[in-house]
Amino acid sequence: MKNVTDSFVFLGQWPSAGSFGFNTDILATNLINLTVVIGVLIFFGKGVLSDLLDNRKQRILNTIRNSEELRGKAIEQLEKARARLRNVEKEADQFRVNGYSEIEREKMNLINSTYKTLEQLENYKNETIHFEQQRAINQVRQRVFQQALQGALGTLNSCLTNELHLRTINANIGMFGTMKEITD
Repeated sequence: MKNVTDSFVFLGQWPSAGSFGFNTDILATNLINLTVVIGVLIFFGKGVLSDLLDNRKQRILNTIRNSEELRGKAIEQLEKARARLRNVEKEADQFRVNGYSEIEREKMNLINSTYKTLEQLENYKNETIHFEQQRAINQVRQRVFQQALQGALGTLNSCLTNELHLRTINANIGMFGTMKEITD
């Protein structure tokens, strides 16, 4: 501490005329220089420093406010997204249930349609069988009738003589004549 006070004493002892010298006591000169610089900085820089700190404080507060607003908006958007997700999941479940119901309904419609088609095919088959039976019966009747007619004609031709044949024709002509008179 003695060196610091000695340096102030030396300032008073310097000659005022023309000589210039160096103070070789580094600790004393550095301390004085630092004190002067710090004093000037505090005196002139106090306002600037407080303004800088206030500005920094305001920027930090604004950043915090903006962050809070963004956080609030993000939470709101997250809630909206969750609500949309719930709605989409409900719709998907509903589509799934409706889809299964629709599939079951279509399956039943297809089964019913197939049964109806099979029933119609069975009816067509039965109608075709009945038609073919009727046709076969008619063909058999026609053949039996033709054979009976041929047999009757053969019997008539062998038993009929010309005279009997003429009498039969005349009797039939007579019958037709009386029928014509009755209808007129």
